Amino acid sequence: MTNQGEVNNLTQELSEISERVKTEFRSLSYEQLNWKPSPERWSVAQCFDHLITGNKAYFPIIESVVKGKKETKFAERLPVLPKVWGRLLIKSLDPKTTRKMKAPAGFQPSASDVPATIIDDFLATQDQVAELMNQTSQLNLDRIIITSPANGAITYSLMDAYRIVVVHEQRHFLQAKRVKEEKEFPGE
Repeated sequence: MTNQGEVNNLTQELSEISERVKTEFRSLSYEQLNWKPSPERWSVAQCFDHLITGNKAYFPIIESVVKGKKETKFAERLPVLPKVWGRLLIKSLDPKTTRKMKAPAGFQPSASDVPATIIDDFLATQDQVAELMNQTSQLNLDRIIITSPANGAITYSLMDAYRIVVVHEQRHFLQAKRVKEEKEFPGE
């Protein structure tokens, strides 16, 4: 059984996120993109830098699946855990969840001074994500188990990875939008 229909839905959601990002953030200046409401909070640019880093971490895994060269690790063979982890991560990353989460060390955004090209860089990455998803859409993605690029102890299906990518993007889009809506946000 393939996941063509759900992959189509998810790539459509990626496209919708891209359009909202263009509308909301593409015209922002370097100063606006890098403005932070407080030292411990992220700027708009950092939100998208984080998403690029997170999404690109999946590229080698998906490319190995596309090429038929993905090797199954021991932890990926354990039953039940991938479903549990997948559901847990999707739920915890859902934009409706208000609980803050700390990004893993390798997925922290740049400290500051993110280039003004960050929105276009994100949009280019979106195209790559959608293309890789489409290249695997004829496979049974629920049966392909991968190890999380963020934590080697966590496994989930490639289908759940795609779901995670989308909810993660939705979450950080809203986070970036909240930064832009701060009353101290620099004007044009």
